[in-house]
Amino acid sequence: MKAAIVTAAGKAPIYGDFEKPVARDGEELISVRTAALSNLTKMRATGVHYSSAGIFPAVAGTDGVGTTQDGRRVYFAMPEAPFGSLAEFCPIHTRRCVEIPDSLDDITAAAIANPGMSAWAGLVERAHLVAGETVLVNGATGTAGRVAVQIAKYLGAAKVIATGRNMEELKTLGADEVIAFALDADHPSGAADYEEALKSSFSNGIDVVIDYLWGISAKTAITALAKTVDDHPVRFVQVGSAGGEMTLELPGAALRSAAITLMGSGIGSVSRNGLAESIRKVFEAVEPAGLKVDTRVVPLTDVESVWEKATGKPRVVFTID
Repeated sequence: MKAAIVTAAGKAPIYGDFEKPVARDGEELISVRTAALSNLTKMRATGVHYSSAGIFPAVAGTDGVGTTQDGRRVYFAMPEAPFGSLAEFCPIHTRRCVEIPDSLDDITAAAIANPGMSAWAGLVERAHLVAGETVLVNGATGTAGRVAVQIAKYLGAAKVIATGRNMEELKTLGADEVIAFALDADHPSGAADYEEALKSSFSNGIDVVIDYLWGISAKTAITALAKTVDDHPVRFVQVGSAGGEMTLELPGAALRSAAITLMGSGIGSVSRNGLAESIRKVFEAVEPAGLKVDTRVVPLTDVESVWEKATGKPRVVFTID
């Protein structure tokens, strides 16, 4: 079968022939139709993501949309190495499949499933968001962050604060307040300026933080919380590291001096059933919530030229013919 094949850790995939899989007991053999290029897919391909099996050669791709052998249209996720979703066929355990509503097209389903799942799981499965609360989305300009803004409003957040570098369009997606920041070497006062802006915003109330960046921006947000919220409980949910920093130095006093609950959301911290249910709920919400995600549709044959250049916005969705 044709597939996007990663030959070694850190290598970009090549388009070529790979052994066609055979479904084992309890598995479906999916005829793949579309698959999005996500940060998770790229990180697993490098072999450094905590969920990577480190088996090479292997087919890239962590999730996709396709049909079962009996004709059901499903979204599927987390195939077992060496197989992946960027191929003509992919074996997957039945419990990792979610049926797709007829009203949802293949491109949208593939594009929104992963960022929608991360937002829904973070807000519902981990933070247990209550309608009327205030939510900060740290790193709202990426695809996942933009979807999180929309889902937070759909779930009844009274106020959504969005932060990031490029704040265009976020208010049209439901953000009530936007805070821009710059934390690079060209902006030596960037962290202090960001902290002051957050403290000013938090003084009006904050309940949940959904963090897609980690690193210095997350440290700044936690510091601002510690100086502002006192005994008001705040749930800080760490979802991704799109800022490129995997670790941060966090003073213990920041957690001792305020009622901050720090938690993660992802594979392992949320059950597979919880992740699957999050995807179902997102699919159901696409139409009534008017969820939007920018996409760029590319044939799988072009994977070699697109892989390194794709930045995540618009979201690349591969079609497999």
